[in-house]
Amino acid sequence: MTTLQTPGPTLGVVGGGQLGRMLAEAASPLGVEVVVLDPTPDCPAALVARDQIVAEFDDEEAIRELAERADVLTFEIELADQTVLERVSEESGTPVHPKPATLETIHDKLVQKRELEAAGVPVPPFRAVEDADDIRDAIDDYGAPVMLKARTGGYDGRGNVPVESKAEAEEALESVAGPAMVEAFVEFEREVSVIAVKGYDEIASFPIGENIHVDEILRETVVPARSSDAAADRAREVAADVLEVMDGRGVYGIELFETTDGEMHLNEIAPRPHNSGHWTIEGAHSSQFEQHVRAVLGWPLAATELRNPTVSVNLLGDVKESQNAALHGVEQIHETPGAHLHWYGKREARPLRKMGHVTLCARDDNTTAEELLETARDLEDSATFQS
Repeated sequence: MTTLQTPGPTLGVVGGGQLGRMLAEAASPLGVEVVVLDPTPDCPAALVARDQIVAEFDDEEAIRELAERADVLTFEIELADQTVLERVSEESGTPVHPKPATLETIHDKLVQKRELEAAGVPVPPFRAVEDADDIRDAIDDYGAPVMLKARTGGYDGRGNVPVESKAEAEEALESVAGPAMVEAFVEFEREVSVIAVKGYDEIASFPIGENIHVDEILRETVVPARSSDAAADRAREVAADVLEVMDGRGVYGIELFETTDGEMHLNEIAPRPHNSGHWTIEGAHSSQFEQHVRAVLGWPLAATELRNPTVSVNLLGDVKESQNAALHGVEQIHETPGAHLHWYGKREARPLRKMGHVTLCARDDNTTAEELLETARDLEDSATFQS
């Protein structure tokens, strides 16, 4: 384990979006300074990090500079180049967590599913797709609908296309750029996620969250999930098995389908703090961002227990075309007890772009998830990007 002192080390982060911003916010009270690398000048993390290196995510010279200025490297975006990170780490001696090998696994969803299946993690039936006939064959074997997925580059539901019939196979494949895979559609009761942490010699997880998606984009997370105790235990078991496959320390967002019989099937993994874990900032005894900082530095992990029932809602760009980012009508959020606004500092609002989130924490254990959701949705509706 790393020797602790305050002020502490410097953490280099590849990526300076909202996750980098919240990592820097969590690192500061620990005495940890953060330097981010991001191609966007004055990126969201720049206002709270010590410094920003303006460069592309695969710029080897810039990543070498980041490694020279940091004691440990991590990343908040999967666009980080695993080959460059591995080479720079080996030559500079600056460790990277999670390990670049994990990025290599995560980048390709087909590789990811194959490795997890081989490790005994429950995954939906899947296969590689070379042409439309492969999709039609999958429908024969799995039934309709099936889910066509881009193997690389997809995020926030992008690159995922439900295929309802064989007649749609050709058009669906054309809509997915690059290599693809297909999965059997899982009849699920709910979608849940486990924010799990792999530390130096320990693992931890937060209470499972229930995720509500619209058009494949995460809109709301409810904690604790409205699952049975047995289903929640099973989710944590699957998450622990996933961590065994992942190489390197840090936070992993593990998305699961909960079936009607309480079984869990893995959907996807993010080797970093995850949108469905933003609620932890106010809703738990430590945040996923603090845990990630602690884990990658090799420090002891913090407590992960829930404070009170919590709901988070994403503030998406409700605009028809790109425009300057300005959120109006936030008074109701600020006036509501237990409500917390997080603004990501993005200068441009785009359709469905994540611009911020609101967390609403119950003030006692008597408030139901339904009551929290109703209030949180009202707060989301009160704020708008339209002037």
